[in-house]
Amino acid sequence: METFVYKDKKRLRCGYTTGTCAALAAKAAVTFLMTGDWAKRAGIMTPKGEWIEAEILECRSGKDHSGKWAECAVKKDGGDDYDVTDGLLIFAKAELTGTTNAGNGFPSVEIDGGEGVGRVTKPGLDQPPGAAAINSVPRKMIAAAVSEVLEECGSTGRVRITISVPRGNEAAKKTFNPVLGITGGISILGTSGIVEPMSEEALTETIRAHLKVLRAEGRKYAAAVPGNMGAVFLKDLVSRWPEGDSSLPVVACSNFIGKTIDMAGELDFSGIVLAGHLGKLVKLGNGIMNTHSREGDGRMDTLLSCALTAGAGSDGLRRVQKANTTEDALSVLAGEGVLEETIRELCRRIEIYVSRRASDTLDTGVILFDAGGRVLGTTDGAMELLKAAALRDPAV
Repeated sequence: METFVYKDKKRLRCGYTTGTCAALAAKAAVTFLMTGDWAKRAGIMTPKGEWIEAEILECRSGKDHSGKWAECAVKKDGGDDYDVTDGLLIFAKAELTGTTNAGNGFPSVEIDGGEGVGRVTKPGLDQPPGAAAINSVPRKMIAAAVSEVLEECGSTGRVRITISVPRGNEAAKKTFNPVLGITGGISILGTSGIVEPMSEEALTETIRAHLKVLRAEGRKYAAAVPGNMGAVFLKDLVSRWPEGDSSLPVVACSNFIGKTIDMAGELDFSGIVLAGHLGKLVKLGNGIMNTHSREGDGRMDTLLSCALTAGAGSDGLRRVQKANTTEDALSVLAGEGVLEETIRELCRRIEIYVSRRASDTLDTGVILFDAGGRVLGTTDGAMELLKAAALRDPAV
């Protein structure tokens, strides 16, 4: 694909989604059923309004007790974006059938998943439990592409499309599917049909999907962390409570702290607690709600300001200012005897900014820890929110 975007002053090539691959393969397979000829390439218009063409691979056909069938594949092209599905072959098998309306607005097309395509096991996702993890936009793309061929050929028959990804089960282990309750393979995804490198949309939609699963389970409180370190910390903390090793589903929110709070409010959660290492969440004390380094830093400036309020001397302040890491700064603050007061002031500021972002839609709490897994500080009510998230207790 020769479409490019610019990110951080770099020219990056776009790719196309697994949903686009599935639609292209389905179109080629149905074209063979209708004409008897295999096309070398197939093309579709994506929901974003871009025409995509791709090479058709692994073509085969036959006839069994159900009738004629044809199957082919399109190789997933993620462009310059890191994607565990990049290079996978997305297969579509087309069969002429007399089955009834699939309920997707295209009565002549039935869509299901085969090998390597996950199955939904929990409510709250794009598809209901038991359905193949082929999201609604890709289903519409597949159905539209197939219907276009049927109409051009004057066919009034019905077609069953089965999407499969032979290496999908292994690839799915590197995704959030196991956490979301999607088993047996990858999801067929995409809202625009195009993959933009370093796409924030894909990451935030994964966060939204996890939150929706928790709400569908009846949970009103959620726990979120920037990364794996936070998840390990939280689960270790909860396991040491008198209640025992309670189940704690943790949402990985990456750098998107503000958007995660927004989505929790939109999904009618009552509260969310955020936990992470000081080096990441200290930025919240400066009102930075996307903690990626390109969005802003201010780590030492924030600690410096809090230490000044806590009464640190000029020598200690200069050493904090020159510290390479927040862990180094913690050592300085401890030596100055102002560590606890500095963290208390930081938590006070974090609470102001995080509460402002929540805008009265839900309760918020933040827990800070150091590299050794020690709790440094919390905002008011954060531990109560964590218990509500872990124990599913509506009373906070």
